Amino acid sequence: MTILKRMFNFSLLPESVTNEFSGSKIALWGFVAFVALMTWRSIIHMFFEEYGLHGIANFIVFNGDPDPNPVIYRFFSLWGLEQLIICALCWIVIFKYRSLIPLMYLFWILEWGVRVFYYPNFKQSIDPNLYTTGLTPGAEGAPYVFIMLLVLFLLSIKTNSK
Repeated sequence: MTILKRMFNFSLLPESVTNEFSGSKIALWGFVAFVALMTWRSIIHMFFEEYGLHGIANFIVFNGDPDPNPVIYRFFSLWGLEQLIICALCWIVIFKYRSLIPLMYLFWILEWGVRVFYYPNFKQSIDPNLYTTGLTPGAEGAPYVFIMLLVLFLLSIKTNSK
């Protein structure tokens, strides 16, 4: 048990929040790369919602009178805004409060973990062929991203032996 205590630092909410990160450098740079990718994804969803919805997420263009797509694009854009706010919080952690990186990993694990378990149930509840032309990258990659985040989280709580 003492070996595990020496290897891992489980203080997700440290008593004092600092810019010191005691985990693996792989976890730190993995977090930076992941947040950069998520920021790019958020910008696409927010500002290029039509392309993000049809070109990337593979949703069909809906027909109707009045045209329902502008409303759908606004909701998609709001989702991008929410993602961008979370990414902004992560960038603040990266630059000022690195001791909170393990906690931020847990938030990302929660999001991507829900995707792993939600998407298969979603496909059973509606016929995806009515709405999409294929899987979204978020659905297809969710299991891999989830595992990667778990590994990086474990590396982020591993105490460097100096």
